[in-house]
Amino acid sequence: MVKTPVFKGSCTAIVTPFNEQGVDYERLKQTIDYQYENGSAAIAVCSTTGESVTLSAGEQEEIVRFAVRENRGRMKLIVGIGSNNTETALSRARTARFAGADALLMVTPYYNKSTQKGLVEHFTYVADRVDLPLILYNVPTRTGIGITAETYETLSKHPNINGVKEAAGDIALVGQVRSRCGEDLYIWSGNDSDTVPIMALGGLGVVSVAGNLVPGAVAKLCALCLEGDYAAAAALQTKYAPLFAALFVETNPIPVKAAMRLLERDSGLLRLPLTEISEEHLGVLRAAMRDVGLGV
Repeated sequence: MVKTPVFKGSCTAIVTPFNEQGVDYERLKQTIDYQYENGSAAIAVCSTTGESVTLSAGEQEEIVRFAVRENRGRMKLIVGIGSNNTETALSRARTARFAGADALLMVTPYYNKSTQKGLVEHFTYVADRVDLPLILYNVPTRTGIGITAETYETLSKHPNINGVKEAAGDIALVGQVRSRCGEDLYIWSGNDSDTVPIMALGGLGVVSVAGNLVPGAVAKLCALCLEGDYAAAAALQTKYAPLFAALFVETNPIPVKAAMRLLERDSGLLRLPLTEISEEHLGVLRAAMRDVGLGV
């Protein structure tokens, strides 16, 4: 079976705008429209950047239904379903499938710290039961466990496992995965700072945090790589490197929500245990935004 990648180019992992009553759906609509108008190939909802672990089951379902309705098929819609409870992940996957999502994004199970065998069974359990493309998500700095090249190779043989959002910051691992899996497992960068090197190794784009602020620039960066113009892509990534770094000066999505507020695109409240950015780090963020030409 020949697999087709869920998307090529830039996918923004969009923030979830909260207010005192819950999810601010008018702001969520504005966010979706903004991504389309600025060239994003896809959006991911209910992801880490969307504070997925603070969403109730009802909120998650309503966000997905709302996003499908407001997106109107303009971009690929990817839904974060990850959990350290495999049955919960499956339930979220089925909800997303029923609502009309295009693909699923499933992070490694945090806290449990399963073995590699456990990872294979965890991902396979969901992929066997929901007929949607599944993108794995490897971010060991947040979950405490990473996916090995050998495990990637095993998982790549599943027809519903489409690729990986690779955020381990390990470029050598990306090379090994490409060598072992080829076109059986597509790769997207999970860090804005790694987009060019990962795409130079055959990656197809990025699932981006910075796309919440500069979706046009992130889309252009990916387009340059897909066109093979890595010199221009490297120059663009170098320009935005201070911003990419500043967006992780505190835990994501604290800085990106603060940055959106500075740009008068207020994305609302953070949910505990996340708290507002410190004054010191706000200064770092503001300086980085000015460096790339964002007027704040």
